[in-house]
Amino acid sequence: METPFGSYVREKRLELRKTDKKYSLRQVAGRIGVEPSYLSKIERGWPVTLSEKKIISLAGELGENPDLLLALAGKVSSEVQEVIRSRPELFAELIKNLKNMPDHAVLRLVREVRDGEW
Repeated sequence: METPFGSYVREKRLELRKTDKKYSLRQVAGRIGVEPSYLSKIERGWPVTLSEKKIISLAGELGENPDLLLALAGKVSSEVQEVIRSRPELFAELIKNLKNMPDHAVLRLVREVRDGEW
């Protein structure tokens, strides 16, 4: 019953715990503001969810990209949603076209847009 989000979080937390005891389930749960049993259920793939704010907090705790954890949890950040809502048809078309592009082509496109080379 594992989920990509839950198993990823568990793997990252346990990896960090090998060298730092502050990454116990109980301590991480406390720092992000959930009960340890709730975080345990998430890590084991139970059908429970975290809010965007809690996922971003968890990403910070684990040193992970918040957008990655949000995507693994089946969510999109409110910031990205706002961008998409500004031009929904264009972004829907862009995202659909990105689906079949190889990673290197997507990275090139991102760099070009970021650097203003378009």
